[in-house]
Amino acid sequence: MSKVNIGKKIVKYQVRKKEETAAQDKAPVRGELKARKDGKVVWMHEKLERPDVLIGSTYKIKTPVSDHAMYVTINDIMLNEGTEHEHRRPFEIFINTKNLDHFQWIVALTRIISAVFRKGGDVAFLTEELKAVFDPRGGYWQPGGKFMPSIVAELGFVIERHLQTIGLMPAEEMDESRKALIETKRKEWADRDRQADAFAEDKYPEGAQLCAKCSTAAVVMMDGCMTCLSCGDSKCG
Repeated sequence: MSKVNIGKKIVKYQVRKKEETAAQDKAPVRGELKARKDGKVVWMHEKLERPDVLIGSTYKIKTPVSDHAMYVTINDIMLNEGTEHEHRRPFEIFINTKNLDHFQWIVALTRIISAVFRKGGDVAFLTEELKAVFDPRGGYWQPGGKFMPSIVAELGFVIERHLQTIGLMPAEEMDESRKALIETKRKEWADRDRQADAFAEDKYPEGAQLCAKCSTAAVVMMDGCMTCLSCGDSKCG
């Protein structure tokens, strides 16, 4: 056994067993170190280095609170490529925008998120944490009618969509009863709009009342008397 010189003060120690040493020698340098039974959570080894080429996806975020769009790029690393244990995981994230008002927190946030990605494990908690951030000035509505509490929250939705795309998060699906309820409400709304359109698309003035004689929404006030423009019925004779 060779002599080892220790130049620092020993503050704590741990006796390693022979089984632990053998298990560590067999641990892979690249790829996953530990995984759940479902194979969704993977802890990456600290010696895992960034490859020269990564698979990336870019998402565009356009908000009404800023004149410039944000482009979010998430690069993934392929673990155990070419084997039956091939696994795709997010490795780093970049955000590019012309708006320099958010430069500092964008740089800080991307570095922290990238560090969590490289650590491995269950990174799905990031989406819930980001989606829970609210802007004190108020949120905004997306074109599809979805309310977004802040720009950071929308970034959380983007990361969630990316994790669902690569299979790290299950896509949320509604049960059959909720789908049936939504379909019923949509039909009721369509029928109500269809009834309103029958009057709105008429040739008579907007706001005309229904005539008791001809059942046409054509009764308006004329010369101090309610008169039907369809049949001419008037309370003044």
